[in-house]
Amino acid sequence: MHIGLVGLGRMGNNMRGRLRDKGLEVTGYDPNPEVSDVASLAELAAAIPAPRVVWVMVPSGVPTTSVVEGLAGVLEEGDLVIEGGNSRFTEDTKHAGLLAPKGIHYVDVGVSGGVWGRENGYGLMAGGDAADIERAMPVFDALRPEGPREEGFVHAGSTGAGHYAKMVHNGIEYAIMQAWAEGYELLNSEKNPVQDVTGTFKAWQRGTVVRSWLLELLVRALEEDPGFDDIEGYVEDSGEGRWTVEEALNNAVPVPTISASIFARFVSRQEDSPSMKAVAALRKQFGGHAVRPR
Repeated sequence: MHIGLVGLGRMGNNMRGRLRDKGLEVTGYDPNPEVSDVASLAELAAAIPAPRVVWVMVPSGVPTTSVVEGLAGVLEEGDLVIEGGNSRFTEDTKHAGLLAPKGIHYVDVGVSGGVWGRENGYGLMAGGDAADIERAMPVFDALRPEGPREEGFVHAGSTGAGHYAKMVHNGIEYAIMQAWAEGYELLNSEKNPVQDVTGTFKAWQRGTVVRSWLLELLVRALEEDPGFDDIEGYVEDSGEGRWTVEEALNNAVPVPTISASIFARFVSRQEDSPSMKAVAALRKQFGGHAVRPR
């Protein structure tokens, strides 16, 4: 199978590598000529056999919409666009609508796995028509982790469902990271008998009910910088957590833990918080997100 991939940043470049490792042919396009296989979207379309499959992996908002509009001008009836960025689910109807007049199909996919995805595989949540999902299944199977498909991939529902599922996933992620960060700050408090904070977290990696990949990444971050002395306690939020809380309000669903984790990030921008250093370090570990040096 031969697909196109638009956007070769941290995630996109690793995805291109994993797809090629799994035997798929990939032609990638990026505005940066040093990483791009072709010079334009038109050249990308010309390089892929019809009916085409093109995966879009660029930042959400205006960049994604711009790429979808560009693809609408160079693709043909029967082609398929897969939008894998962290777009808000409400954008998917708009993006599908930009392509529909030309008979171009659309699937939205929430992607989780961060900078470790090439090695470990990506968790995938797809939204769209069942026939389009089945058509792209070789791509999904190459990207997802090894093991049963249902443990790394889901056809969550109709258009927008993939990004909706990823939005909730990230809201939960915010809350879990905040819990780890608060535990770290408490273990670091002056009036407690714990002397080996890193060792304590490390000992929780096997056998405990709180063992998880985020715990492993926290241990990794602590081993690199035990006191997070080189990190400012400032944490951004990339949108999904806010959208989760907004959806909860719209549906009268109580999400106090997720809400609190969002507000904690706001607090991080006002003072140098130890717990926010831990959250910043975790985001760097799993997603390669930049941290602010002291």
